[in-house]
Amino acid sequence: MTQPSAFQASLPQTFKALLLTKDGDVVQAAVTDVPTEQLPVGDVTVQVEVSSLNYKDGLAVAGRPGVVRNYPMVPGIDFAGKVLESGNPAFKPGDDVVLTGWGVGERHWGGYSELARVKGEWLVGRPERFSAHDTMAIGTAGLTAMLCVLALEDGGLKPGDGEVLVTGAAGGVGSVAVSLLAALGYDVTASTGRVEQEGDYLRGLGARSVIHRDELSALKKPLEKERWAAAVDVVGGDTLAGVLASTRYGGQVAACGLAGGMKMTTSVAPFILRGVTLRGVESVTCPAGRRQQAWERLSRDLPQKLLAEGVSTASLADLPRLAEDILAGKVRGRVVVQVAGE
Repeated sequence: MTQPSAFQASLPQTFKALLLTKDGDVVQAAVTDVPTEQLPVGDVTVQVEVSSLNYKDGLAVAGRPGVVRNYPMVPGIDFAGKVLESGNPAFKPGDDVVLTGWGVGERHWGGYSELARVKGEWLVGRPERFSAHDTMAIGTAGLTAMLCVLALEDGGLKPGDGEVLVTGAAGGVGSVAVSLLAALGYDVTASTGRVEQEGDYLRGLGARSVIHRDELSALKKPLEKERWAAAVDVVGGDTLAGVLASTRYGGQVAACGLAGGMKMTTSVAPFILRGVTLRGVESVTCPAGRRQQAWERLSRDLPQKLLAEGVSTASLADLPRLAEDILAGKVRGRVVVQVAGE
């Protein structure tokens, strides 16, 4: 998995990282000093400044099965930092870069680390508008939200078409989706399981109305009353089934998450009787051109307010506790993980 590299001579002998190890069925997460020679193979080495906490990171750090493919592993599915060494002509030392996806933190050591070595083709240049902290306040979740908006726009959605629903709205993807859609002029309804706690926050992001998620999961008929012109669904499961059943004729749903489960009980009725379109959105191996388009749109359209509000900062040592919190639905908005200076 790891090999010494020509990069090694110009780098420190060790670096600090949150390392996951496994003994039998027990996964341990600990901040430790790791020999630099253990960095995985790649043609670009990055000094990581910040990462972020995503639902998938929570699963990995908490030791849940299905995310990490091999151990030991440095989790963290995204990061921003500065190139230290490069064997890729697209990047040079000193370049500011961002990485999201590509199996980093799952199959390849990720962002919860002072150093990362990756393939240059996985990196994008950091948009000029954003600081490193800003890019991780957006992170994988924000990129996914923008990809969902792009998918709906590709399907012809325009401001004024009607209500646009965002499920899981208080989480990372949902909060960015609400903010983006509202800034673009859409009539946004936010769905959350924490209406009393998060209602004011979501309205502050631009949602015109806030509903409880149970209103969606309780919908059991193949076709319910038509309401949504479009939706961004982060939840999956019964929630997605309810969204589809209540989407208007010719409407569309961009689905990108499964916090509510992978299985969904629905019928073909929304698709063949109302012409509803279900658009799957995936950010891990999203092509470079689409990824760059999404970052450019985020740079143009994302309200500055979102980068200042609903964003908290954590250290590597905080992550085992926060992993359990995000899995329990207790984390609001985005969590930026400060790596440099740990």
